Amino acid sequence: MQQPQLEFAFELRVQASLLPEVGKTGKGIRKMVALTGGSFEGPQIKGTIVPGGYDWQLIRTDAVVEIDARYILQTDDGAIITIVNTGIRHAAPEVMQQLAKGEEVDPSLYYFRSIPVFETSDPKYDWLTKNIFIANGIRQPSVVIIQVWKVL
Repeated sequence: MQQPQLEFAFELRVQASLLPEVGKTGKGIRKMVALTGGSFEGPQIKGTIVPGGYDWQLIRTDAVVEIDARYILQTDDGAIITIVNTGIRHAAPEVMQQLAKGEEVDPSLYYFRSIPVFETSDPKYDWLTKNIFIANGIRQPSVVIIQVWKVL
């Protein structure tokens, strides 16, 4: 059996702002986060995050946060790329409380992984649509860092 390898693709630095909370629903606590901008850069790609994206978060009854983020990337050469990034984040209750308060937390203390899926019409970036990617998330007080890796 051959173990898949990973290759670094790029890093996103996403600026975010909390929206009004929906509150407790039948599925858990629903929070919404506006994605207000940011940047991304890697060996084959660089650009900005277009303001207007969102992350619909669901805090399940087992305290795991389900992430469903959708936003638009614009490369420095003008290509438009959509991203749908789903994943989960969890940690010990005290760590989750620190993250919820917007405090700086060592990323080794929580699990934050996602699966980004891309769409674009630009042939230069069709490699994003022809590969599987996984990502590490790092929640900082003013930005969310998403490190994207191509599965080889």
